[in-house]
Amino acid sequence: MEITRRDGLAMLAGLAVTGCQTANVGTATATTSTAAAGPLGSRSTPSGFVSLQSLAAAKGMRFGSCFAWGEPGADRGSFANPAYADLLRRECGLLVGENEMKWQSIRPGPTSFDFRRFDAMMAWADANALPVRGHNLLWHQPKWMPRWEEAYDFGARPAREAERLLVEHVTTVCQRYGTRIRSYDVVNEAVNPADGSLYQTALSRALGGPEPTIDLAFRTAKVAAPHAQLVYNDYMSWEPGNANHRAGVLKLLEGFRTRGVPVDALGVQSHIVTQGVDAQGAVRALEGDWRRFLDTVTAMGFALVITELDVRDNGLPGDVVARDTAVAAYTRGYLDVMLDYPSVRDIVAWGMTDRYSWIEGFEPRADGARRRPCPYDDRFAAKPMRDAIASALSAAPARR
Repeated sequence: MEITRRDGLAMLAGLAVTGCQTANVGTATATTSTAAAGPLGSRSTPSGFVSLQSLAAAKGMRFGSCFAWGEPGADRGSFANPAYADLLRRECGLLVGENEMKWQSIRPGPTSFDFRRFDAMMAWADANALPVRGHNLLWHQPKWMPRWEEAYDFGARPAREAERLLVEHVTTVCQRYGTRIRSYDVVNEAVNPADGSLYQTALSRALGGPEPTIDLAFRTAKVAAPHAQLVYNDYMSWEPGNANHRAGVLKLLEGFRTRGVPVDALGVQSHIVTQGVDAQGAVRALEGDWRRFLDTVTAMGFALVITELDVRDNGLPGDVVARDTAVAAYTRGYLDVMLDYPSVRDIVAWGMTDRYSWIEGFEPRADGARRRPCPYDDRFAAKPMRDAIASALSAAPARR
């Protein structure tokens, strides 16, 4: 029986109970929605399996994941890794490059581009009929721009040279992939979460400020990719401590509308963080402020995209069953809120398996237990989080 959205939050406690009944270390036993796991790299699809993409498509949405470049046989979240490639084909209807389109990857110097890795990723996605989102055309923070850019001599007319450099970059990337890419994170993480101000880079200092720089990126993308959804992407979230970040994002979005900048959507990264074992209580506590934020965004006419979903298991015990259960309940609660907004049509996980998640290196657990932030574990077995996503998609209102 399909679960209704009205039942969603009420069922969080029930999900916690059933998760304890179905989850074991390294396995997932919900037979109607999980893929069987054998030795790493060898997978079978059980009878009755319904992919996350199929569940999303039934409601007018798409489900996808990031993926990476890699040498054949490399133990990475790459299309060249047979086990990961199989998982992407089985579950996804949308992909996004994890790092390979960023300036650091494709722009080794001011006069050169290197598309070899991303071209290979696009070729694999095309061969498997998997559309790709573009991520990203400008990561507007000094630490994420190439070193050469931060040290670049913009010459006697810095604004003109900075404009030329940015327009060349955005235009070159967009024209290379044409209509094969229909959604771009044009600008990524331009808001400083400490105070809501906009970061400065060498590029923006030369151009006269961050706002003209960001605006130029979007205006250029509109000309170079008129067919594409243009997204501002950031990691403001619903957990405590994000108020300044959210306020800064709203100010930026308001400025876009005032200045007539062609921005279609807000990318909500959704690197969410559990708030302890009481997932139901956490969702109740966080939902009000988060809905007010999303209501303000959508009232300005922006769509929403879930661009980088994963879950940090903070404040949870080391026991795998308890952790997976709480993560699943928290994921379900979050998605029930997000999918209430009909403009959400794409949900992208930031990796399908714990084995390749960036979070382990970014923020390891203090107790030394490995993080479990993704729908599948490090042996490619589906977890309760995968079932929580499936349930949220099944319960979501159909898009028209």
